[in-house]
Amino acid sequence: MKSIRNRLLVMLLVCIIVPYFFSVLAIYLYTKEKVERHEYRNSEVQLKKGSDELGQYLQDMANLPYILYLNSNLTRIFERGFEKEIYLNQLEVDKSFQSFYLMRKEIRQVRFFIAKGDDTFTVYDAKVSARKQRPDLAGTLPIQNLIQSDSNYLIEPPHLIQNYQGSAVMPSSDRTMVMTIHYKIKNILSNEFLGVVTMDIDLSRISTMCSRFLKEGELVLFTNEDGIVVYASDPTLIGKPLKTYSERSSANGRSGDITMSKPLPNEFGDWHLVKVTSSDYLYRDVRQTAYISAFFGVGVLILGLIMISFIANKISRPIKLLSHKVRKIEGGYTNIRFNVEGRDEIGHLERHIKDMIERIDLHIDREYRLELENKKSQYRAIQSQINPHFVYNALQTIGTVALRAKIPQIYQLVTSLSKMMRYTIRMGNWATVRDEVDYVKAYLDLQKERFRVELRHSISMDDTMMDMSVPVMILQPLVENFFKHCFEEGHYDSFLNIRGWLEEGNLKLMVENDGPGLSSEDLDGLRRKIYAVGNDTASSNDRIGLKNIHDRLILNYGQRGGFKVYSEHSKGFKVLITIPTHAKEEENHESSSCG
Repeated sequence: MKSIRNRLLVMLLVCIIVPYFFSVLAIYLYTKEKVERHEYRNSEVQLKKGSDELGQYLQDMANLPYILYLNSNLTRIFERGFEKEIYLNQLEVDKSFQSFYLMRKEIRQVRFFIAKGDDTFTVYDAKVSARKQRPDLAGTLPIQNLIQSDSNYLIEPPHLIQNYQGSAVMPSSDRTMVMTIHYKIKNILSNEFLGVVTMDIDLSRISTMCSRFLKEGELVLFTNEDGIVVYASDPTLIGKPLKTYSERSSANGRSGDITMSKPLPNEFGDWHLVKVTSSDYLYRDVRQTAYISAFFGVGVLILGLIMISFIANKISRPIKLLSHKVRKIEGGYTNIRFNVEGRDEIGHLERHIKDMIERIDLHIDREYRLELENKKSQYRAIQSQINPHFVYNALQTIGTVALRAKIPQIYQLVTSLSKMMRYTIRMGNWATVRDEVDYVKAYLDLQKERFRVELRHSISMDDTMMDMSVPVMILQPLVENFFKHCFEEGHYDSFLNIRGWLEEGNLKLMVENDGPGLSSEDLDGLRRKIYAVGNDTASSNDRIGLKNIHDRLILNYGQRGGFKVYSEHSKGFKVLITIPTHAKEEENHESSSCG
C-alpha cells in the first residue's frame, strides 16, 4: 500500500528533481552541440588551409626533378650512359648531383639510376657515393610500377631510410623515417625511358605544416591514396593503414571522437588530411559544468527528503490511524470507535465511514435474504425443464414407428436429428474431427430434405487427423452459413467443399463454396467485425457465428490459432482454420472433457 510519505517523495521527484535534472541534461546537450559546431567550423578552416599547403608542397616536390633537364651534362649522361660520357669531369658530375641534393633541406638521400648501363649514384649528407651497377633495380616493384604508369612520379609510404649503395657514407645509426619519391627521367622528344631519380624526404616539413593547428587532445593524420598514414602526430601510426587507428579507437571506447577529413587539391585529390578531436578533451568543460549542477541537484534532493520526513510526521499521523481502522474493517471487525468530533478532513472521513458501515450491515442482511429466494427460484426452474434425454428417446420411438409404417425416408431424417441431439447432449468443449464431420453429415441430410434439391458437396479429410481434438461446433456454423447465403437466396447449384489436412505441425480446415461472394468493401468490413476485440451485438447472426469461432480459437490457442476469410473477385466464399496440433491448452481441455 502506498503511504503518504511515498507519494510526497514521488511528488518531489516529479515536480522538482526530475525537471531540474532534465534542465541540466538539456543545457548539457545544447552546450555540447554548440561546442561541436564551433569545433567543426574551426576545423573546416584549418583543414582547408592545411590541405592547400600540403598539396602545394607535394606538387613542388614532385616537380623538383624537372630542374635536371636544365643541366646539359646530366642530361647527356642519362641519354648516352655514363660509360660513353666518361671524358666528362667527374668532379663536375658530382657537383651537379650535390647541387640537386642541396636544393631542399628535407632531402635526406638521392639516388640517380641511369638505365643505359644500369649505373647508380647515391648522394647522402652531400657526399656522392662511388658508381655502382644495379641491373636488378629496373625489375624492382616500385620502379616497374613507375615505368608502366602514365604518371611521371610515384610516392611510396613512409619507411625507415635505406642505404641504397651499401656504402659507409650512411651510418647504421640513421633511423630517419622518410617518404620516397621516384621520378621518371625521359627523353623529352622521343619519350624514351632514360632512368629514375629517387628522393628520400624526411617528414619535418610535413610535420611543421600539420602541427600548426594541432591543439591539446587532437590528432592529425595525413594519408595517401591507399589509406596509408604518411604522417601522424602519434609517431606509432606513421606508415600504417588508417584502419589501424580506427580499430585502436574502437578498442579503447573512443568512438565518440570528432573526425574531419579534407582531400588535397588538384592531382592529389585522393590524399587526405584528417583531424581527430578527442571527445574527452572537447567536452571536458561541459561535463564539469554538468557535474556541478548534478551535485547541487543531489543537495536539493536531500533537503527535499528532510522536508518530506517532517511533513509526514506532523500531518500523516491521523491518516495512518484512519488507515489502521480501515484495515480492521477489512478483516471483518466492525465494532470500531471513530472520532466523530473532529472538524478537519479526517474527522469528516471518520463520520462518513461510520455511516457507511451501518448502511453496509443493512445491505448485507437484505442481500442474504434475496440470495435465498433466488436459490429457491432456480430450483423450481430446474424442476420444470424438459429432460433432453426424453426428447432423444422420443425421436428413437418415432423412428421405429416410421420403419413399421415402411417410410424409411422419415426414419433417416429422424436418425440424423437424433445424432445431432445426442451430439449436443454429450458434447463438452472439445470433440474429435470425426465427430465434427459426422455431425456435419447429419446436418446435411436434414438440409437435403428441407430444400428438396440435389446437394453438390464434397468432404475430404486426412485419415491421420480424424481422431485429433478440436473445439466443438467449429464446422457446422460454417456449413449453416453456406445454406443461408446460397440456398436460401436461390443459388441451388452452388458447390460446398470441406477439406482437412496436416501442414507443418498444424491442422488445417477449409470450408469453401462457389456461390455469391463479397465485394472488397464488404469483405474488409466482415474482417474488421470478426477480428474486433469484444462482442459486436450489431452484427448479424451468421457474422456472430464466424466471430464466435475466431474468438474460441484465440482463447484456446492464442496467436497460433488462425481464422481467415476470403472472397476473390466477388465470387465464392472461403474460410481457412488453423489449429496447432501440439498445444498445452488442448491437452488441458481434453483431460477436463474426458472427466
